[in-house]
Amino acid sequence: METLQRDKIEAEIREKQKMINYDTKEFTISHFVSKYKKNEIYIPPYQNLLIWDIQSQSKFIESVLLGLPISNIFVADMGNDKLEIIDGSNRLQTLAFFTDNIFKLTNLKVLKNANDCYFDDLPVYTQRKFLNTALRIILLSEHSNNEMRRMLFERLNTKNSLFSKMEYRLNTNLGEFTSFIVEYSQNPVFDEVIPFLKKQSKNNIENLILKFFAYSDNYLKFKGNTNKFLDNYLKHKNENGFDKKIYKERLNNTIKFTQKYIINDLNYTNYEKSFKIPFYALLVSVDLALQQNPNLKLTTLNSDELKQVIKSTSLSKGIIRIIKLIRDSLLNNQ
Repeated sequence: METLQRDKIEAEIREKQKMINYDTKEFTISHFVSKYKKNEIYIPPYQNLLIWDIQSQSKFIESVLLGLPISNIFVADMGNDKLEIIDGSNRLQTLAFFTDNIFKLTNLKVLKNANDCYFDDLPVYTQRKFLNTALRIILLSEHSNNEMRRMLFERLNTKNSLFSKMEYRLNTNLGEFTSFIVEYSQNPVFDEVIPFLKKQSKNNIENLILKFFAYSDNYLKFKGNTNKFLDNYLKHKNENGFDKKIYKERLNNTIKFTQKYIINDLNYTNYEKSFKIPFYALLVSVDLALQQNPNLKLTTLNSDELKQVIKSTSLSKGIIRIIKLIRDSLLNNQ
């Protein structure tokens, strides 16, 4: 390798290392949980709900009680003595919930006598020892930029099966539109208005919402790479803003129409088996049709051409054609 190339490599390493500014600290569980309860530790909206189930939480608590090494928790300094969790929200919330007696230990394999115990059921000495257990904290300085935080999160979680592509997307594209998606995904409409979505995870609903707006707004720009398409759209919305009231109204109206005319009247469960239409594509088509005709009604959605397209085309390549066909079918069946 030429000397010039080596110099370039060395210079690049030094330049990128300037972005990485961190310190290592130790917090007791008591101190860490206390900061969380006083809102001095910020958990971004996309991490607000625990991914771990009770058994996973119990296993983690058992590890702490046994004195096993606990993985480093990564946080970023937000200034004013406040921290933001980058990696470790499940561990932090589990510790907070357990010490508040919100759940009891279950299915422990080693400390079997502690099964069915809440925190207050443990011996007093054990409680004190637990609260005084030290956690290793990797603290990024407030000078570490968002690029560094995103890179760190991705590298920590790339091989973690608990995190999906959508969760990476939400974690690495922070902004008002991301917060809107997370907030709306908790809307009870997904349980009450569309019953068959009850089986969907929160993450799938977030994915549904993002796809709905991305394809409704930009379907003509879709080039076949779904992940790149969704990433670019989310980034654009976070950077350029949107009208929250209008976007919420669009999705509300689309869901109400779909529930009334398609879920109930056409029995979508059987309909889906016949047409194999992704639900987000159906919602997008309804939204596009409603934009042209706000008084839209539906009597049927039976298109031989649509069936042929779905049968002969992969979704990634034919999704735009499918959306257009459903939209036109909706508009023409008045």
